[in-house]
Amino acid sequence: MTRPIVGIIGNHYLLNDNYPTHAGGTMNSEAIAGVAKCMPLVIPSDPRFVTVEELLETCDGFLLTGGRPNVHPEEYGESYTEAHGDMDRARDAITLPLVRACVERGQPFIGICRGFQEVNVAMGGSLYPEIRDLPGRMNHRMPPDGTLEEKFALRHVVNLTEDGPFHHLFGSNEVMTNTLHGQGIKRPGARVVIDGHAPDGTPEAIYIKDAPGFTLSVQWHPEWDAANDPVSRPLFEAFGQAVHAWKAARQ
Repeated sequence: MTRPIVGIIGNHYLLNDNYPTHAGGTMNSEAIAGVAKCMPLVIPSDPRFVTVEELLETCDGFLLTGGRPNVHPEEYGESYTEAHGDMDRARDAITLPLVRACVERGQPFIGICRGFQEVNVAMGGSLYPEIRDLPGRMNHRMPPDGTLEEKFALRHVVNLTEDGPFHHLFGSNEVMTNTLHGQGIKRPGARVVIDGHAPDGTPEAIYIKDAPGFTLSVQWHPEWDAANDPVSRPLFEAFGQAVHAWKAARQ
């Protein structure tokens, strides 16, 4: 029997500074194949190449990845400033309606970093352009130097809501995570439930209230060492189970 397909949202890159590509980090595919037990399929997230309708029919679930470009502030009613960083309007055009469609259909998705922020914006929420500029907030950005192991090292606690879905999934209301992001949730979107916070108050874990499918999304990067990390593994296992159930029901 073929594995369920998880569409991994690809990001636009310039290879050698001049060759356009769509790519996804290998660790995303490793987490989907090795832990979720699904087939990873990197998506060229651009409406010139794919439609939301095609993706919904082709894939059984979706991984909304992290990425350097941010969601354009016009998507949540604000003007662009340099603090908002690089943009990817083509990805916005695919992922935001895709999230809304998945919520409506009950089709499973997991949001990571930018993907976490996309879920909030898709549901009508807004973002801060730079978390570290807010009073009392820590610098959540990736350390500028060091090996990958050092960049993805566990850096802060996430406190989870007592008896919430993340608490039940992890078996604890406190977990350690990495942190590699500049932006974060300002105003939660409709039905977006913030289920975990960093010590400085930054939202770190969300889900969509009363959604019929899997919608758990996180601000950190659980794809790093997902097979071995005690927080990442149950998250991807639960996502994989939801995708397998979706495929079985559709058949």
